[in-house]
Amino acid sequence: MAENGEEKLLAVARHIAKTLGHNDNMADDILQIFSNFDGRFSREKLASDDEDRPRSCAAFELTLKSLDRQISQYVAADHPIWSDSADSSAFLDSIDELIATIRDWTPLAVDKSVGVCLARAEDLMQQAMFRLEDEFRSLVERGGESLELSRAYRGESNGNLSFDSGDDEEEEEMIGNGEDHQIPTAQPIGDYDIVIDALPSGTINDLHEIAKRMVTAGFGKECAHVYSSCRREFLEESLSRLGLQKLSIEEVQKTPWQDLEDEIERWIKSANVALRILFPSERRLCDRFFYGLSSAADLSFMEVCRGSTIQILNFADAVAIGSRSPERLFKILDVFESLRDLMPEFESVFSDHYCLFLRNEAMTIWKRLGEAIRGIFMELENLISRDPAKTPVPGGGLHPITRYVMNYLRAACRSRQTLEQVFEDSTAVSHQPKVDDRASSSMSVQMAWIMELLESNLEAKSKIYRDSALCYVFMLNNSRYIVQKVKDSELGSLLGDDWIRKHTAKVRQYHVNYQRSSWNKVLGVLKLESGSLAPNVAVKSMKEKLKLFNIYFDENCKTQSNWVVFDDQLRDELRIALAKILLPAYQNFIGRFQNVPEIGRHDKYIKYANEDIEAKINDLFRGSRGSAGAGRK
Repeated sequence: MAENGEEKLLAVARHIAKTLGHNDNMADDILQIFSNFDGRFSREKLASDDEDRPRSCAAFELTLKSLDRQISQYVAADHPIWSDSADSSAFLDSIDELIATIRDWTPLAVDKSVGVCLARAEDLMQQAMFRLEDEFRSLVERGGESLELSRAYRGESNGNLSFDSGDDEEEEEMIGNGEDHQIPTAQPIGDYDIVIDALPSGTINDLHEIAKRMVTAGFGKECAHVYSSCRREFLEESLSRLGLQKLSIEEVQKTPWQDLEDEIERWIKSANVALRILFPSERRLCDRFFYGLSSAADLSFMEVCRGSTIQILNFADAVAIGSRSPERLFKILDVFESLRDLMPEFESVFSDHYCLFLRNEAMTIWKRLGEAIRGIFMELENLISRDPAKTPVPGGGLHPITRYVMNYLRAACRSRQTLEQVFEDSTAVSHQPKVDDRASSSMSVQMAWIMELLESNLEAKSKIYRDSALCYVFMLNNSRYIVQKVKDSELGSLLGDDWIRKHTAKVRQYHVNYQRSSWNKVLGVLKLESGSLAPNVAVKSMKEKLKLFNIYFDENCKTQSNWVVFDDQLRDELRIALAKILLPAYQNFIGRFQNVPEIGRHDKYIKYANEDIEAKINDLFRGSRGSAGAGRK
């Protein structure tokens, strides 16, 4: 071996001299320098290049022939090499020797005979690598059969479930010492009931030894490919078991919304399991396989997870670029929140440069979902603005758009923190109103703007009523409903106390306006003339006034008994307020009327007693019994 090493050393010296020397004299000078530097480089030994070359090549050929015989028997074997530990060790030892031989003789490749031998060695190496690929694939697949995802998700909390075999420090120490242990799969996670059996440690170590040889021999990409192709199938199968279908963006957009809502539920569960359980497990498993070979580990992990990750992100992207119909808001919010909550997992699991595009794509789609949410609110604004004022609501009751918008906003405010985040990312719109003359969040401004649009739309709708009193009842109903919904929800804190006070005052004003426009005419006829009138004139006037009162009162009661006031308390308030102004005026008038002796039989003219007037007032707005039920929701 020492003699063989000296021959290689002399061959390297001759190669350097020939390479650097532009002519024979320069080459001789370089050889003389070597000779002066080290006695082993004597001119006699260096000059014997031609005579010694056949002997050097013969040593190379002899080694190669021995390795060919050892490796070929394993390459041609019809049984798994790793079924026998002795065979696998011998095969790896032969590959190690072949790698070392090629490395040692490569500097002498300028020699034609050495080059021929190297070509044969490379061919043998390729055959060995092909067989290693097969063995690698077989080991991964056999080990993967024991890896089962038994229950992927459970809605209720399952407490602290640990999917880790030990803490990170213990793991690093055990890997560093080469000790066997089960690979960890994930940190403790609540709400998931997962059972993942790790590949046996012996299998992982065998795979690691194969990976080392393939990477060292320059077949790192091939090793990463065979590993990733096997593990990729496992991930795809796992997502399929979780119920996540492989749908293109076009297929998602064509799916009926009711069906898509179910798909979104499955997507949320699948994405959480993938990012919090499956991908971290795959990362750690990959790191074990390629320990000490970080580049191969990163590349393999990216290839394993890329397809499944893109499948998850494409679904979210399809939801983001789909319809902006307002009823889609809440499911899109679910997708947005899920992806937002998973961003730390994207950052930690896909931390290497190979996975940078996956992190960037996740962030892009998450922002696109935010744009979709803002777009839905714009569509809601358009829906309100375009809602036509054609057919009046019977009895001046609650308009469907009022009920729809207020319940919609109340439901949306349950996701207030998320919406605050979404709207903070948007550019403030100049036409949106300020809220309370105070610093307002973007969401507060958005809500105030929608409320303003709704009020303007309702005012336009109120104008289609021919009866001005009914117009005010309509505005009273809808404004009261709006204020109530604001006060008992997050909308109250968003819009502020000043907004509530202002709109409560509007409700009171609509009440006053209704009373004036509808009952001032009735009250007017009960006013007595001031000054002294001739007895016969006074009697005639009072009789005419009482007659008009009965006519006007009957007309109002007949008409307004069919009007709608959806809120029980508001209905009582209207009746009580009316009784307070009408009963005293009527009692006063009847008292004066009964004290006029010239009238004669008073009961001939008095149609209603005080109790009758009160009963008729309490019968107003009875249409609310049939129409207000839906409005209370």
